[in-house]
Amino acid sequence: MYWSWIVATTVLVLVIVLARMSIRIVQQYERGVVFRFGRVIGIRQPGLTLIIPVADVMRHVSLRIVTRPIQSQGIITHDNVSVDVSAVAYYRVVDAVKAVVAIENVQTAIDQIAQTTLRKVVGQHTLDETLAETDKINVDIRGILDRVTAEWGVEVTLVELKDIQLPESMKRAMAKQAEAEREKRSKIINAQGEALAAAALGEASDTMMKHPLALQLRNLQTLVEIGVDKNTTVAFPAPLMTTIAELGTFLRRESDAAAEHAAGVPAHLVDPRRAS
Repeated sequence: MYWSWIVATTVLVLVIVLARMSIRIVQQYERGVVFRFGRVIGIRQPGLTLIIPVADVMRHVSLRIVTRPIQSQGIITHDNVSVDVSAVAYYRVVDAVKAVVAIENVQTAIDQIAQTTLRKVVGQHTLDETLAETDKINVDIRGILDRVTAEWGVEVTLVELKDIQLPESMKRAMAKQAEAEREKRSKIINAQGEALAAAALGEASDTMMKHPLALQLRNLQTLVEIGVDKNTTVAFPAPLMTTIAELGTFLRRESDAAAEHAAGVPAHLVDPRRAS
C-alpha cells in the first residue's frame, strides 16, 4: 500500500512536469517557431499549443512594429560640408522562420545597416538637397534597407531623418545668405513701389496741366492738412502766393473803377498805371 502510493505520487508529479514542459502559450502579436532536434518543423499560431518535451524547442518571435533610433552620424555631404544626422527606423518581422534562422540578432543588424545606409545616402547629396529633399532621402534609405533586410524576413515600414546639426560657421553663413536674400527682395519691392508712384504722379501732373484749377484745389487741401497740426508757421506754396497777388491786383482795379465811375474822373488820372 505504501509503495503504490509512492509510485502513484511519482507518476502524478512526472505527468505534471511533462505537461508543464509541453504546454506553450503564443501571444496574439507573436508566432512560435518550433525546432525538433534542431530542425524547424513549423510555426505555431497564437493561443495554446503543445510541444514534445526535450525533443522540441519553441522560439517566440514578435510581429509588432519596432521603433529603432539611428544614432547621430558625422557625415560629409557631396559639397564637403560636415553635418551630424540622426534618424529613426520602423520595421517589423514578416517571416518568423527567417528572422530566427537567417540572422542571429535582428535589432543589432538593423541598427548597423541603418547607420551605414544613412551615411551612404546623405553623403551623395549636397547640403541644400539634404535640407530640402528629406522625403526623397527617406525613401532612398528605406529602399536600400528593404532590399537588404528582405533576406532576414524583416520589412522596413518607414525611415525618417530626425535631426540635422550644422556647424556654427555654416549656420552664420546661412543666416547671412538669408538676410541678403530678404534685403534683395526688400529693395526690389521698394523699386517697384517707386515706379508705380512715379507713374501715378505722372498721370496726376498731366491731369493738373489740363485743368489748372485742380492744382489750386490741391494747394488748398495742403493748407488744410497743415492746419490740422496747429503749427504757428504756415508755408504757402509759390503758385498759391502768385494767385493771391493776382487776386489782390484784380480787387484793386475793381475798386478804382468803382471810384472813377462815382466821381466821373478818368481812370488814368486816378491811377496812372491804368493808362498803360
